[in-house]
Amino acid sequence: MSEPIRIANCSGFYGDRLSAAAEMVDDGPIDVLTGDWLAELTMLILARTQMKHPSGGYARSFVTQMEQVMGTCLDRGIKVVANAGGLNPAGCADAVGEVARRLGLAPNIAWVGGDNLMGRMAELTAAGALRSFTDPSRPLNVDSALTANAYLGCWGIVEALNAGADIVITGRVTDAAVVCGPAAWHHGWAVDDWDRLAGAVVAGHIIECGTQATGGNYSFFTEIPGWVDGGTPVRLGFPGPRSQRTAARLSANTTAPGAKSRSGP
Repeated sequence: MSEPIRIANCSGFYGDRLSAAAEMVDDGPIDVLTGDWLAELTMLILARTQMKHPSGGYARSFVTQMEQVMGTCLDRGIKVVANAGGLNPAGCADAVGEVARRLGLAPNIAWVGGDNLMGRMAELTAAGALRSFTDPSRPLNVDSALTANAYLGCWGIVEALNAGADIVITGRVTDAAVVCGPAAWHHGWAVDDWDRLAGAVVAGHIIECGTQATGGNYSFFTEIPGWVDGGTPVRLGFPGPRSQRTAARLSANTTAPGAKSRSGP
């Protein structure tokens, strides 16, 4: 059995705390730094940004964070996996590459695409593959769409890491994919290792949601000494958690609400 992989998440949503990446890296030890920036609303925000600035459409805060931690990550062999590419993962990769050049660094940067379906909406609608949520019998108005993205899994991330990437930037992948990818890569899982992948999906949802699992969503937060400190930074890895410098608590009671809401019944 391979050694556990230590995965630290630095973003649970677009606009999360900018200092989190440096906190995760500096307070290690960790093997992978991950980040989740995307939600359905985020895709709309990025689409509107891209309409004004065609070279945009990604989370620029991630680029700022890479400027803060890239050198340390390369020195310590910490991989970075993030879906901060949004609608333009190639553009995000270029921006991170420019930061690397300015810092005199040479990381291997990979980006994962294939989720953008805007060019196929008419085809998919005609084939009946795209339908209205509210009225499946009503044809979609393709011309009114601002963005259309498929949820990709973790295997593009695995392929990038297998190819030697130090930083992997994706477009729309499932929230847990940023964790499942490094785990599957590290442990050498196959695409049909269903039980291991299922465990990674649960762990991935808990990790990428950050403080939800350590008291941020806990109704009985007053039971946690020092609860005002919320629960960040926290590091969760396979097989277990580690929290530093805060009063965060990871327990069945604090974890269950987040796991239930993210993974379903």
